[in-house]
Amino acid sequence: MPEYEFQDVYVPRGVSRNATRRMLTDHAEYGHWELDRLRLYPDGSRKVRLRRRIIRQVRATW
Repeated sequence: MPEYEFQDVYVPRGVSRNATRRMLTDHAEYGHWELDRLRLYPDGSRKVRLRRRIIRQVRATW
């Protein structure tokens, strides 16, 4: 089972959809994050949860 680390991002209600999309695209492209969950609140704000896989390095024993 893969392990993930999570990052929560809050986007206030005044931020446009295009600006939010650009920000999330930058997180995905440069930080290797992927969208886990997005919650849109009635006031227009968004709470976004991003995740990325934790890659554990196994030590080789000789």
